[in-house]
Amino acid sequence: MTGTFGGMEVGIGVMAYLAVMHETHNHLLAGLAFGIGLVALLLAKSELFTEDFLVPIAAVAAKEAGGGQLAKLWGGTLLTNLVGGWVFMWIVVQAFPQWTPELETAARHFVEAGFSWQSLCLAVLGGSTITLMTRMQQGTESDLAKMVAAVACGFLLAGLQLFHSILDSLLIFGAIHAGVPVDYLDWLGWFGYTLLFNIIGGLLLVTSLRLLRNKELIRERRDDAPEDPDAAR
Repeated sequence: MTGTFGGMEVGIGVMAYLAVMHETHNHLLAGLAFGIGLVALLLAKSELFTEDFLVPIAAVAAKEAGGGQLAKLWGGTLLTNLVGGWVFMWIVVQAFPQWTPELETAARHFVEAGFSWQSLCLAVLGGSTITLMTRMQQGTESDLAKMVAAVACGFLLAGLQLFHSILDSLLIFGAIHAGVPVDYLDWLGWFGYTLLFNIIGGLLLVTSLRLLRNKELIRERRDDAPEDPDAAR
């Protein structure tokens, strides 16, 4: 349920992004508006795929959770994010048909990018940016600081048009709903490599380095953990 709500609530940010793009045609201003969706995720305590990479990976490393549980969490969150976002974007397109040109431009930016070094690096940066946002939010008790981190990372993700498997899927879904000549096979071709390199970016550039920094603490937790975390639960 939190994954479904997450897909819908990040759609609030996509809606804000499209509204500002329609009026200003400025990606950077629209990127600032997109941060509304990440603030909604934070305050509503919903779940977005790649957002909380650090926490479950640390639990698996410390043998407090198993690989099966991790796969269930990631797979369930990914699927429900997409379902919630698909439904929300259908509503947005019916409410604001005048945003179709912006949806077409955004969708074509992603699905026509092709498999290139630039696309892979944009996906790596997308995954690492949103994972870093979570790490910053976990590093402070201040709600204001957490919201600043959400807006800042939203600006980078949407304003710089980084590739993110969930956030940008909503734009592509919106274009499909609006009748733009983009289909689900186009989306799937883009989604496959973007998903993989989002994970690589979140794991390598953010999560693995922090696990290495805390290796002694993780080793202590592993010593007290059950032999098979999946079976223990």
